[in-house]
Amino acid sequence: MAYYDALETRAPEEREAALMAALPAHLEHAKGKAPGWARILAGVEPGEVRSRAALAELPVTRKAELGELQRAAPPLGGLNATPVHEMAKLFVSPGPVYEPEGRAADWWRSARALYAAGVRAGELVINTLAYHFTPAGSMFESGARAIGCTVVPTGTGQTEMQVATIRDFRVASYVGTPSFLKLIVEKADEMKADIGCLRKALVGAEYLPPALRKAMLERGIQVLQMYGTADLGLVSYETLAAGGEVCEGMMLEESLILEIVRPGTGDPLPEGEVGEVVITSFNRDYPLIRFGTGDLSAVLPGRSPCGRTNVRLRGWLGRADQTTKVRAMFVTPRQVHEVARRHPEILRARLVIEGETGNDRMTLKCEVKERPPALAEAIGASIREVTKLRSSVEFLAVGALPNDGKVIEDLRKYS
Repeated sequence: MAYYDALETRAPEEREAALMAALPAHLEHAKGKAPGWARILAGVEPGEVRSRAALAELPVTRKAELGELQRAAPPLGGLNATPVHEMAKLFVSPGPVYEPEGRAADWWRSARALYAAGVRAGELVINTLAYHFTPAGSMFESGARAIGCTVVPTGTGQTEMQVATIRDFRVASYVGTPSFLKLIVEKADEMKADIGCLRKALVGAEYLPPALRKAMLERGIQVLQMYGTADLGLVSYETLAAGGEVCEGMMLEESLILEIVRPGTGDPLPEGEVGEVVITSFNRDYPLIRFGTGDLSAVLPGRSPCGRTNVRLRGWLGRADQTTKVRAMFVTPRQVHEVARRHPEILRARLVIEGETGNDRMTLKCEVKERPPALAEAIGASIREVTKLRSSVEFLAVGALPNDGKVIEDLRKYS
C-alpha cells in the first residue's frame, strides 16, 4: 500500500499524544494573534488545555455564526491570526461568508485525499470545481500541485470543451461533483470521443449514488469521495484497500481534532453516536477551535483495511441545525437539550412535531430507565418554561430512538 506520508500509519496513541501536545501553543497563538479568538477564549488558560476533556470545556463556534461575527468585525470576524493583506486569496461564499486562503503550499490539506484516490506526481488533473467566489477550485488545485501534478483548471460548465480537454490532454484524474462527472461521460459518449485515459475521480459537494459509482467503475473510472468545508478545507476522504475495494467510512485528515457532539450543545458523544461534526484545526493563518460544521456524522469503530490508523467518519448524515418554527415560535436543539438536562431520568430525547399547517402538535419522546410518579408532568412543565409551548410527553425504552442525530423531527404536512 502507498501512503502520502508516515503520519497516516502511526500508532493512534502517538497521533493523539501529538495533537494534544500541540493544543496549548496553538490556543496561545490564536488568542495572541486573532482578536476574535481572544474574545471567545477569554478566561481560558491555554497551558491547561492538554486533553480532550479540557478541550470539551471550550465554547463551540458554529459555522452559522460566522456571518454575524464577520459583520461585527469585518471582514473575517477577527478569527484570522494572519492579517488580511498577508493572505493569498479571499473568497465569498453564499451568505455572504468570507473565507481566506494563506500562502503555504497545500493550505487546504487536500493532497491526502487526492493521493488516496490514486493521483500521483506527473499526472494531469482536470479540476471542474468552481474557481470564482468560493474556494473549491483553489482548494484542490493546491493539493494537486503539492503532489506534483499539472492542473487543468476548467471549472464548471461547457461539457463539450471538458470532453475535448480530457481527450486532447489525455487527462488521468478528475476533481469535481459526481453529477458533473456523469454529464461529461455522457457527453463523451454522444460525441463518440475517447476519454479512456480518465481513470480516477475524487468527488464531493453532493451525494454520490452507489449506482453512479458502479457505472463509472465499469467504465474503468475509480470514484472516491471526500468531505470538506469552505472554512476548514479537507476534513475526511475515502480510501482503497489493497485489492482496490473502497473502504468503509472516510478517513480523518491528520492535522485535525474531531469531536462528535450532541446537536445544540458542546457535549462530546461516545463512539458510534450520531451528532454534529466539530473540528479543531491547527491552521496558523485561520485557526478554527471547536468549529461546529453543522453537519451530522459519527465515528466508525475499528480500523480501516487500507492500513491508515486515524479515525473514520461514517460520512455526511444530514444537518445538525434542526431549528424549526412551531406556532410562530422558534424551537431549537439547544432547548430540547436544556429540557433533558433538567431531568436526569431522560437518557435521550427527540421532539417530534406533527399536524397540518396551523394545527401543530409537539411530543417529546424520551428514552428512560425509570418513570417516577409525575415525571411526565414535570417534563411538560419544563418544556413550557423553556420553549413557551405546550407538548405531550411519551416514554420509550432505552435504545428505541434511532441513532441518526435528530433532536427535532418535523413530520408536519404542508399543502
